[in-house]
Amino acid sequence: MVYLSALLPFVSLVCAATIPAARDVHDHQVRSALPDRWYHDDDHPAHSLFKRQSPTPTATNSSGPPQVGSPAWTAAYPSDTPDLKALPKAWTDALNAAVQAGKIPNIPQSTQANPDTNPTYPNKLDPTSPEVCSGTYQCRGPDTIWDAPNGTLGLGFDDGPLPPSPTLYAFLRQNNLHATHFFIGTNILQYWQNFNIAFHDNQDDIAVHTWTHPYMTTLSNEQVLAELAWTVQIIYDSAGGRLPRYWRPPYGDTDVRVTAIAKQVLGMTAIVWNHEYAVSLPSAHPLHF
Repeated sequence: MVYLSALLPFVSLVCAATIPAARDVHDHQVRSALPDRWYHDDDHPAHSLFKRQSPTPTATNSSGPPQVGSPAWTAAYPSDTPDLKALPKAWTDALNAAVQAGKIPNIPQSTQANPDTNPTYPNKLDPTSPEVCSGTYQCRGPDTIWDAPNGTLGLGFDDGPLPPSPTLYAFLRQNNLHATHFFIGTNILQYWQNFNIAFHDNQDDIAVHTWTHPYMTTLSNEQVLAELAWTVQIIYDSAGGRLPRYWRPPYGDTDVRVTAIAKQVLGMTAIVWNHEYAVSLPSAHPLHF
């Protein structure tokens, strides 16, 4: 796997999912950009955590879920850092059950001296030890993908959707490329039209990049759940009930506790990266790589 960063304003291109160097145009039913289809089967247990209250439209009921971008759709989500008191009970019950079953490692949260430093752990815990296995310190833990198979190039874009994103999406379409978009929940909420372009027009893969882009290991179990689950919810509601299977930790910051919450509660596997290259992408010029 390669990590290639092409910088539009506030947008980075990362090669981290497994995608063949050339692919045919496809629909949402058959995917090959990631190790498997980017969303879960309809019978996956995590679906029960995210189903909307409003029913799917039928011949006798045309209400269905709120339209993406509508006031009713917008009102369903946090506008900023999620309020832990407002988490759906089904989510907290699923987290508590996983903790009680011993599926979530009991390691402490990390802390940061300032935003420019790597998180550190208390009690002299070694971040590279199997007990912690911090992605920030390049420990490759369970339920995390770092490398694409030999002969494949993985294209992934972090932090969108944002105002410059349509330039990127147009470039991908013009060059018959498909990619995985690791979206931030609050950005989907604000720039939902650009989400629709990536999902409907480009027919690209959609993955989770948390709700507000924090260092995940510094958060409590409930905060980790909120950052991931709200982003899953807005993707689920905006992509026809498709439940994302993959997520990317902001800054690559994850550990065995965080990855366990994502996997055991939400059924998601983390995708990180292994190399980084940065090039400019002016809106008036194509990107060649």
